[in-house]
Amino acid sequence: MLKIPILRQGMPYFSLEEKSLLDHRNGKILAKVSQANTGLILRDLKQYQKSWGRLQEFSTEEILSCLEKASAIFLEDTLPIGKAEEEEQSPEDFLAMQSATTAMPIVMCRRNMDKVGRVLSEMKTVLASLTSGLPFEVLNQGYGEHQGKTVSYFPVGKSFSAILPNNSPGVHGLWLPVLALRVPLALRPGTQEPWTPLRLCWALQKAGIPLSALGFYPCDYSGANSLLTNCDRGMIFGDGNTVKRWSKNSHVEVHGPGMSKILIGEDVVEDWPLYLDLMVRSIAENSGRSCINASSIWTPKYGEEIAEELAKRLAQIEAKALDHPEAPLAAFSNPKIAQAIDKSIAQGLKKPGAFDLTARFRSSERIVHIGRSTFLQPTLIYCPDIKHPLAEKEFLFPYASVLEMSNEKMLQRLPRTLVVTAITKDLNFEKELLEHSRIDRLNIGAIPTCQIGWGEPHEGNLFQLLYRQRAFQKA
Repeated sequence: MLKIPILRQGMPYFSLEEKSLLDHRNGKILAKVSQANTGLILRDLKQYQKSWGRLQEFSTEEILSCLEKASAIFLEDTLPIGKAEEEEQSPEDFLAMQSATTAMPIVMCRRNMDKVGRVLSEMKTVLASLTSGLPFEVLNQGYGEHQGKTVSYFPVGKSFSAILPNNSPGVHGLWLPVLALRVPLALRPGTQEPWTPLRLCWALQKAGIPLSALGFYPCDYSGANSLLTNCDRGMIFGDGNTVKRWSKNSHVEVHGPGMSKILIGEDVVEDWPLYLDLMVRSIAENSGRSCINASSIWTPKYGEEIAEELAKRLAQIEAKALDHPEAPLAAFSNPKIAQAIDKSIAQGLKKPGAFDLTARFRSSERIVHIGRSTFLQPTLIYCPDIKHPLAEKEFLFPYASVLEMSNEKMLQRLPRTLVVTAITKDLNFEKELLEHSRIDRLNIGAIPTCQIGWGEPHEGNLFQLLYRQRAFQKA
């Protein structure tokens, strides 16, 4: 039986309170995870000023070198997992455990693992993007020359907490730049996915990151709230209800539902068949679990035709066993969640104005079972009325709606959206989208919503969250 510890400034600590981590297929206990209570968390956070000071002994270049070394260690080495002197985990064991507790296919776990490893190896590029090419000397000494003038930045965050998700391990790459900015971390892992952040902590330590800069605190909601409240800055992942409390807190970077979209311009809509592959990839990549997956397609016309062709293609994506080398869909670690989503869609379809076109082409029901794993098959809704309850929904599987409206109405009705891919060559439409205040990431042209460039922040900017520019002169 694995015993997963708390990491208190990098040192393992095993508490009396534990939670069981189960194999979703059979309910077998795979590990016991130590739980951090609020008192323990608050005591440890008092030491983070010292942890921050320890990181300042390293230059930015030295930290980046450690992160690059950590990439290979994370991807290739056998690392501690429980009691460091007794229990270790190979990369293959890591993938098997992650698949068992999260219900993600092993092939998908491997892709997400590679993605996180690439973030570590490409951190110099990521940091250059976040800082707009700021010379490292400015970060190291607080001031320096940039673009022909002397600039100065000072830290407003000397501790950083991250409340992490279960749904897609690839997002763990989003908090790693905090270390490149030399700020210590306090991580609260997802209840079913402690594997990635814990493995990263061990890999980072082995690569030379100071022990005191890494905290790993499995805990309940009150513990998570304590981390966000008492660290200088933080990050949270979750559904709308989870992140709502923090949505207006300028000290917390919120990663909630993406509601990402593809908008087809009036100037190119006659060529819509050319973009079907892009739409399918945007909807279905990573089993639709990411906030950057498209949950809606907006088009000025041909809505029903587009929806039907998409439905045909999505219906060909069928659930396979999680160890299948080409498994395209993740299962649900809790079958009740899949059942609740299926029921919600069925209830919505009872209201006039929406049609599940994938149902015409699927060989089975939306909800299916393979062995003891529960899946939801891709679902494409044609929904002419934007006010219909299924028009603006986002679920943890490949789900999307197709709506028909003019480009003018798209601009008027567009809600807060993480990613918009606008397929257009119309410079006026492009200009209006560039001026739109509710789009976080904007792709102009045939770019999938799920395509992320290394040189661009995913959502928000950690450098701007952790540092502030000051006026500066030196005689």
